[in-house]
Amino acid sequence: MNADDLRALQAPLKDRYRENAQTAVVTMVARGELDAAEIVCNVDTGKALVRAGLHPAGGGDGSQACSGNMLLEALVACAGVTLKAVATALAIDLKGGTVTAEGDLDFRGTLGVAKDAPVGFSAIRLSFDLVTEAPAEQIATLTKLTERYCVIFQTLNKPPPLTLDVSAHG
Repeated sequence: MNADDLRALQAPLKDRYRENAQTAVVTMVARGELDAAEIVCNVDTGKALVRAGLHPAGGGDGSQACSGNMLLEALVACAGVTLKAVATALAIDLKGGTVTAEGDLDFRGTLGVAKDAPVGFSAIRLSFDLVTEAPAEQIATLTKLTERYCVIFQTLNKPPPLTLDVSAHG
């Protein structure tokens, strides 16, 4: 896909969103089913069923996906797609590359071992290793726009209000 193809694909969407902002608001939903026997949540991604369980540092055996890794994977996916879309729009020739997200997690927090240990990531690092001959100025613009338009990056960087509701029935 080139810049013209991407513009043609997105132009009708942008026009519709400019004319009626409400059409741009989409509520995304993720669902999981709790396993009755194991400490597992089966998450239907729409493409595959992912069995999420405890990380080995939290008592798991490593046979299930870890939700912390899934968060980092979502960041990698979003940042990679955003970077490719921005590069396409700017006609920056990317021959390939890798996207890596690393996160530091102190399991003393989630296991309740130390009250002063945070529950959750204390730091997340996102990096790109790009195969391109683009000049540094273009890479800087690509980086700035990827950071600006990556949904997961922005959500982690400026968290929205988060609520929790529970219902129970027999």
